[in-house]
Amino acid sequence: MSLITTLARLEAVDSGRAQPLATVRHRHLTDRPLVLVPLTTAGEAGAPLGALVGTDRESPRLLAVAQPRDRDLRFAFLAELAEAVLPHIEAYADVVEPAERNETDPATGKKTKVEVELCTDAAQLVVPSRAGVEFVRLLGRSMRFRRTAEDDPDTPYPAPARVPLLGRWLTHYGERARVPGSSLLLAATDLLNRHWATGQSSLEDQHLGALLAWIDPPAGSSGAEAALRAELARDGEGQLLCPPAGPATDPDFDNRLLAPAIERYDRARTAFASAEDGLAADARLAELSGAEREIRSLLARVMLPTWDAVWRGLDLLRELPEGARAEDRWSRDRWSFTGHRDRVRSGEPPQPRRDDAVTAAQKLASRETAQAQLEAQEALDDPLVLAGRRLAGEAFLASVTDVEMTYTESKRPSPRPLVTVRTDERPHLAERTKVYRTLDGKPQTAEFVRYAGEPPADADGAVAEPVRADPEGGPRTGADGTAADDGEVLLVLRILDRMGRGKEPAPGSVPEPGDRIAWTLFEHDQRGGPKLPDPEETPWTHGGPPGADAATRAEHPDPVTPEDLL
Repeated sequence: MSLITTLARLEAVDSGRAQPLATVRHRHLTDRPLVLVPLTTAGEAGAPLGALVGTDRESPRLLAVAQPRDRDLRFAFLAELAEAVLPHIEAYADVVEPAERNETDPATGKKTKVEVELCTDAAQLVVPSRAGVEFVRLLGRSMRFRRTAEDDPDTPYPAPARVPLLGRWLTHYGERARVPGSSLLLAATDLLNRHWATGQSSLEDQHLGALLAWIDPPAGSSGAEAALRAELARDGEGQLLCPPAGPATDPDFDNRLLAPAIERYDRARTAFASAEDGLAADARLAELSGAEREIRSLLARVMLPTWDAVWRGLDLLRELPEGARAEDRWSRDRWSFTGHRDRVRSGEPPQPRRDDAVTAAQKLASRETAQAQLEAQEALDDPLVLAGRRLAGEAFLASVTDVEMTYTESKRPSPRPLVTVRTDERPHLAERTKVYRTLDGKPQTAEFVRYAGEPPADADGAVAEPVRADPEGGPRTGADGTAADDGEVLLVLRILDRMGRGKEPAPGSVPEPGDRIAWTLFEHDQRGGPKLPDPEETPWTHGGPPGADAATRAEHPDPVTPEDLL
């Protein structure tokens, strides 16, 4: 947790209201996100109980499993979920635009630009909390390997036709949610926590009702009081007024309402199965339908407050202007969405249960790069986020006081101007430390030379102490005669790039006296990691040597030998 986040949390406790951590929205929100509020059965991981799903806040689609232990009813629920989700995804998959992508020629190894299709937008999925993201990932893992009657006519328990396809898409969304900055699958609590700091713990922040109570408390109430009511207040039947934001349910709801309703449903189903004559069967069918409607009504009663809370959170987020670089991260999500669409349509098999060593290393490296890039872009988009980096000594705001033109000592001298800046901050600078600023949307690099008014570094490479105000004799002055006020320092920076190819710098490429510039010690564009070997060249220590049965050997233990027996 950064210092500025800690300060914001303390201020939230003192004021009784959540404090902003950002001035812009750092995640992209589409015009029609698909909101999914799932529920699971207590005591059985991954057993769906119900869901609210839809793009219209006024008319959600209710899905329910009257008896979660019944395999057929669970498959019917998954089939209904597929019919609710897949058309939304496929509507985005069919609208494309031309784009260019770099591809490597296997023969020459050279990169060439190839024109391909890119989806103009992507389907966005929003769940209430981080646990909902994990449930989506679990659903995808349990569905994508199911066999349908079309795939295998002899399979004993064929899945509905569209269930494996939904599993592949949910797996992709779950994996994409692990990429920092991705917006394909979002948790409402994580979104709100990124933009506001509350006075409660991070675990309590995963309760959507309590989180919204801190951000937008009712009139005449503090955030702490409203959050306490959201977590504990119950009605006359002993049920929570603000149920948990899924997929878990409240034990009192399970014991007092849900379990008796499921028991009545089981009795009605047994009675209907044993009915012999038509009139008795009609009566038993009516009892069965009534028991099922009761369960659906109970589940809707639990999920609707969370459904409304998700849309309320999205409304609060839409009040913030979108960050300038959020669209660039959404473009990468569109490329990911398009790539998975192409893999599905080309008939590729589902994602493997386990990644091979090279794929796992590539995913880890790409996520580390995405995390560093996200932190840099958020700081560049948002002065409040940049303030946190400045407090940590990773950036500083400075005014230009002097510019001295110098050149490299080469056959073709290139400009290397020395810029003197004044700042009252304390960045972590050492000799030749690189610093960066934004110039026309691109990073311009400079290096720290020395503190102004002091000689260059000595023979040992030590950098002189900074110029500061003299507590006894007034302010000291730099070499240019400019006084350093109390607490301020004068820094000399050398500009290294983005000045054009001529002997004289391009207009506007060199700072001018009076400019106030934000410099960062972190790079704005992160470089990729080292090149990894192809899967066929993976060493034996990571799943090799290459061979047709390498994957099979990795899945099974070593065979038993006589030496293993006593």
